[in-house]
Amino acid sequence: QVQVVQSGGGLVQAGESMRLSCAASGRIFRINDMGWYRQAPGKQRELVAAITSGGTTNYADSVKGRFTISRDNAKNTVYLQMNSLKPEDTAVYYCNANIISSPWVGRAKDYWGQGTQVTVSS
Repeated sequence: QVQVVQSGGGLVQAGESMRLSCAASGRIFRINDMGWYRQAPGKQRELVAAITSGGTTNYADSVKGRFTISRDNAKNTVYLQMNSLKPEDTAVYYCNANIISSPWVGRAKDYWGQGTQVTVSS
């Protein structure tokens, strides 16, 4: 089986920085895209940032220029560096990894981290 475990999160003041990490482990043949999503109370879950296996990135307009997504393929880990945090960044952040578990199966599935609360105070 595959496990996806997040670390990081917590409470920071506006303007400060925080880094989130997400590591996949278990039965993994290949990891395709990885990404970070967030959901604030009363709002839809939104894609914050995504990165392909080759390192191509995409960002939501609201975080562009402030957040940076990266990955370490050797460690099966994706990171989200969040700078210049704003109160509107407050949300539960979820890691996602699209993973092929076995070459004999071939079909990729999305796996989700447990979520972590990020709170930015004004």
